[in-house]
Parts: sequence; C-alpha cells; structure tokens
Amino acid sequence: MEDKLIFELPLLEMEEKIRLLIEKEGESRDTAKLTQLLKKKEKEIYENLTPWQVVQLARYQGRPRSLDYINIIFENFLELHGDRRFGDDPAMVGGLAFFNKRTVMVIAQQKGRGVDDNLFRRFAMPNPEGYRKAQRLMKLAEKMNIPIITLVDTPGAYPGIESEERGQAEAISQSISLMLSLKIPTIAIVIGEGGSGGALAIASADKILMLKYAIFSVISPEGCAAILWKDEKYTEKAAGELKLTARDLLKLKIIDGIIEEPLRGAHYNPGQVARNISDSLNHQLELLRNLPADTLKQLRKEKYLKIGKI
Repeated sequence: MEDKLIFELPLLEMEEKIRLLIEKEGESRDTAKLTQLLKKKEKEIYENLTPWQVVQLARYQGRPRSLDYINIIFENFLELHGDRRFGDDPAMVGGLAFFNKRTVMVIAQQKGRGVDDNLFRRFAMPNPEGYRKAQRLMKLAEKMNIPIITLVDTPGAYPGIESEERGQAEAISQSISLMLSLKIPTIAIVIGEGGSGGALAIASADKILMLKYAIFSVISPEGCAAILWKDEKYTEKAAGELKLTARDLLKLKIIDGIIEEPLRGAHYNPGQVARNISDSLNHQLELLRNLPADTLKQLRKEKYLKIGKI
C-alpha cells in the first residue's frame, strides 16, 4: 500500500465518509453538502502548501514517472541503450520518438514502482554510464539536427564508490558542458525531483519548465539541514530557505515556466498533465525551432550568465 501524504489525510477521511454515506443512503443533500466542504478543504490545503509539503508531493510514490509521460506524449518511442564505454544504466532512459509528427530525442531519469523496480532503477540516481549514455544521445540528436527534450526526476546522481571510481563528477560536468554547447533546441521539464548536479546534467537547457508541484534544488532539504544546522530537525526550515518550488524559481528567473497540475497533484489525472506538458512543449519548440544555431547558443549563454545576478 502506498504511503499517504500526511496533509491529505483530512481529505481522505472526508472522502471515506461521503463514500459510506452514498452506499447507505445514495445521493442526498448531506452528501452534496459534504462534497462542497471537501472541495473547499482541498482548495484551502493545496493553495497554502508549505515548501516542505511540496517536497513530499514531488517525491510521492504515486506520481507519474518519466516513461508514463513518454508513452502518452510521444509516438513510436525507440529506446536506445548503452554508453559504448561501460554498460547500460536503467536509471537513465532515452531514445528517438515522434512529437507532433516530428522526430525528437527524449532523455529522462526513470524512477521505479515498488521495491524491486526502484532497486533496478536505483531510485533514478544515474551512474556515470547513465550520463555518458545521455551525452551519446545528445550528440546523435545534434548530428540529426533534431530537438532534445529531457524529463528530470532524480534525488541526485548515485553516490556509491563504484560511481566515483568510474568518474561520476567528470561525467556530470561533461553533460552540463555539452548541453550548453549544443547547436540544437533543448527543453528540460522537471516532473518530480530535480536534485543537485545529477539533475543539472540533463537540465542545462534553452528552456526549463517545471510541473507545479515539482522541486529543483542544489541540494536536498535533508542534506542542507545536515550541513548548515547539523540536525535533521531543521529539514522543514531548509526546504523553505532553499527556494526550491516552481513558484519561487520562476520569481528568481531560474526556470522559464510552470506547467499546471490538478489541485491534488499529477497522480490524480496523469492524462491531463501529459496534455499540459505537450501543449507547453509545442509552444516552446515553436519559439526555438527556427532560431539559427549561433543565436541559440548566444541566448543560452546569456540565460545562464544572468542567473544569480543581484
């Protein structure tokens, strides 16, 4: 059974009351009144989420994963495997697909469903070969002169000894450097967690979009609390200080747009969210598609040099 979001428990209790009442009495004034109260409570909770609650929602096991969106948004996705140096990494998926009848390259971090699948995907924490696979696909896309679309959803790069032995930091830095130098349009969409350099490696794009309840940060709130306050009890405070929500990042001009989700999150209507992503992608691709390579690179350079200016 999936974990429930603590702040959603009052809504679940109300839904259960409504369900039992309908079973007993059918639709009535009482059920209509309770339904109205439920909607009011939903709005009250979700329009006033704290940054830490947004973190919990971004990490929620029920949220759609990258492949869920890929299978809805794109046609004829052909997954490509391996980095041609060490092996294949199931935490990073990518391949060719059609979007609005045009060929694109899709690269994404993939979380699993359930214990076994999450262990197989390493909770979407790529090894160096995952990032080198992404680089291989980026270079192929540039050679084919097709746009790159990335779906970002990772707590961060895999921190194991074997990853460091195979050059994790070098692989991440090479991915960032390559993305910044590409001569083709690139769009990154943060669909859940955008954690640290592990996310930046496939998010250094011309346009960065975020789902409403996604997060994007240089470090996790837990890591921040451990470093700054030496105590995990400050995790919630750290979430607020990090400015990691889509709303905060749009204000800071680090991202370029927010993609709407249902009031209670993408898992309540994945199809609608996929359509919202598709509409945003189509809009951004039209803005970028006809720009000359030199213009793309110059605009990209200006975009990232502006970040952090006071």
